[in-house]
Amino acid sequence: MKNIVIIGGSKGIGSAILLQQLETNMVYNISRNAPDITHPNLKHFSVDVLKDALPEIENIDTLIYCPGSINLKPIGSLSIDDFRNDFEINVIGAVKSIQKYLPVLKKGSNPSIVLFSTVAAKLGMPFHASIATAKAGIEGLVKSLGAELASVVRINAIAPTITETSLSAGILRNDRMKENMVERHPMKGYLKPEEVANMANFLISENAKSISGQVFEMDYGIVTFKI
Repeated sequence: MKNIVIIGGSKGIGSAILLQQLETNMVYNISRNAPDITHPNLKHFSVDVLKDALPEIENIDTLIYCPGSINLKPIGSLSIDDFRNDFEINVIGAVKSIQKYLPVLKKGSNPSIVLFSTVAAKLGMPFHASIATAKAGIEGLVKSLGAELASVVRINAIAPTITETSLSAGILRNDRMKENMVERHPMKGYLKPEEVANMANFLISENAKSISGQVFEMDYGIVTFKI
């Protein structure tokens, strides 16, 4: 049984990862709101990762940082605070979590970190300037820490396309918009949280012990293919 720390496991992709990991592992969830379930393998800490001190946890094998944002505006409508807030939640929160738990992670079994980027960090998309900038920071962090921690802790990121969660509810708010999103992707689909959870599960497993410093596009072809 592994000890998995999930930052932001109460909803969306984080919740899907949490539910999957509870089947076989001990999960410590850190988020402002508690998950909607109780389980003997779940311990929750009600914490705002940007404002509060992170809890002490004695044994950690994996750290997964899930918080993110979708802040889509033209550049003229984005304030400096928009950029600052997106960077805080996506990058600074991840850095704070890594710095807090790295000493314990180093003692773990096949220790690993999983962060989240976005397809918009590689594919130029209108109105994504703030979030793409923040997620590009995550990708740089993964590369740098992958090298720095190469013999000790693995770190990778997942870069999903649009995923059906509460965060994307405004973008996928009716059947027509969902159909349009399907058609935008060459492989004719978009992500469910469970698909992303499956990738996270692979990246923290022994099957991925040779993989670090990588960013995995889960894009239904939107970055990779032009059709």
